[in-house]
Amino acid sequence: METQWIFSPIDAQQEVLQQQIATELGVSPVIAKILVQRGITTFEEARLFFRPDLSQLHDPFLMKDMDKAVDRLNLALAKKEGILIYGDYDVDGTTAVALVYTLLQRYTSNIDFYIPDRYTEGYGISYQGIDYAKSNGYSLIIALDCGIKAIEKVDYAKKLGIDFIICDHHTPDDELPQAVAVLDSKRSDCTYPYEHLSGCGVGFKLMQAFAQNNNIDFSRLKPLLDLVVVSIASDIVPITGENRVLAYFGLKQLNENPRLGLKSIINLCGLANKDITISDIVFKIGPRINASGRIQSAREVVELLVSRDADFAREKSDCINNYNDERRNIDKQTTEEAKLLLGEIAQEQASIVIYNPEWHKGIVGIVASRLAEEYYRPTVVLTLANGFVSGSARSVTGFDIYKAIDSCRDLLENFGGHIYAAGLTLKESNLEEFKKRFEAYVQENILPEQKTPQIEIDSEITFKEITPKFFRILRQCGPFGPGNMKPVFCTRRVFDYEGNSRLVGRDQEHLKLEMVDSSCENVMNGIAFRMKDYNDDLKAFNPLDICYTIEENVFNGNTSMQLQIRDIKLSQTK
Repeated sequence: METQWIFSPIDAQQEVLQQQIATELGVSPVIAKILVQRGITTFEEARLFFRPDLSQLHDPFLMKDMDKAVDRLNLALAKKEGILIYGDYDVDGTTAVALVYTLLQRYTSNIDFYIPDRYTEGYGISYQGIDYAKSNGYSLIIALDCGIKAIEKVDYAKKLGIDFIICDHHTPDDELPQAVAVLDSKRSDCTYPYEHLSGCGVGFKLMQAFAQNNNIDFSRLKPLLDLVVVSIASDIVPITGENRVLAYFGLKQLNENPRLGLKSIINLCGLANKDITISDIVFKIGPRINASGRIQSAREVVELLVSRDADFAREKSDCINNYNDERRNIDKQTTEEAKLLLGEIAQEQASIVIYNPEWHKGIVGIVASRLAEEYYRPTVVLTLANGFVSGSARSVTGFDIYKAIDSCRDLLENFGGHIYAAGLTLKESNLEEFKKRFEAYVQENILPEQKTPQIEIDSEITFKEITPKFFRILRQCGPFGPGNMKPVFCTRRVFDYEGNSRLVGRDQEHLKLEMVDSSCENVMNGIAFRMKDYNDDLKAFNPLDICYTIEENVFNGNTSMQLQIRDIKLSQTK
């Protein structure tokens, strides 16, 4: 499937701003253009963009119900009530639980945490979890990264004398649970200035409010930010506004003084003594944290994240790393089975809904992501769990899969999620009707441009413009992620340098590139994964157009720039 390159032009007014910023900051016009494209139009905005400050964090009491949440928490601590920290089993949920538990255990010993089992309890608040709280004397449950739709379960808890504080970031329904407090900036009646916090981020805001109310210095909160950035990166929330500030200082904490549990994972990932980035969290740290909940028990992850025992942390992280290896094997096998099951998808089919009752529930989300990427269609992958069809959905750029699932809500037992990722549960008898209606909704609502993979390109440049200063300033535009993606550049008519480009990889499927263009004598190194088909064009010295990001490459202690090739096209003849 050919990828469409989308260039991001700026208008005449933006060009004026670009020139002003380039002059005021002393940066290249390309850097100035990137800033303007991200809404940075003044010197002061640029200063805060390049140097985020914790003073940019919003007052947590601007969030609806925050005062009620803090009052109830203070009462529980004063009366020495039992407090149960309850969270989802994914990265966002487990980091949120570890964060709140880490701070509150300083002020009470009557506290524990609870992570539901993915297979026996499913997503969100469970009756089993509430019963656990009752039988162990916990009268306050703080729910993190879940609970926004748990109306019946919160009512059940109230009858047992258990109060809830809900900290969630998923899209709520019109009716909210009757909890003491419901903290969710996506509430229609919430005027909090930023609505894209992660679940862990909402938990952090609760702890920030608690600290402010009790005159606890912010320095007690800063060590928690390593957990917040792991949640932000892994849950793929926008890295804009308040999230960007949290991510910036979270990365600082993660690189300089991470908690023992995260440090042990960092060592296993081969990231020790390296500058850890958002991408490292997404592709290396996050999957290992997730693997425990997919394969075994996510409680083990929280135990690791709150541990102060180095030996325990090493032992537990080794277990989690083994779970990740097992997860990879199951994931690979299931993806292959799914592709066989799909066969040749009809060209007119706009979506994928695929079901196998034997698949492992813990990896259907990963498989859905892989299928959505390869076939470029909104995808739902389902299996059988506890007598119900259950699974995960993943989308393509710009298409709101949550709304697509919501359109079938009368067929579902439960569902929740975001624009690009969701989970759902339904009776097997409703599966065929769900497939039909989901496909019909996608057919009717997906836009033509959402049916083709696209790469948004920030600027067309020459190799002459890629200088060490340019790269240094470019890196300062991070942390990168949704809403502030790593800039993508295009360079036209590049050639292989003296035949030095070559195939690499176990199956010779990748291209290691040495390239030049006509602008200068700079030789640029690059890596193009799974693009071996262009090797013949390189060897024939045919001109190529490339789009890429610029990365730092460390090899044998030497640091250099390397182009991470996103796509290659044959140059049009001139």
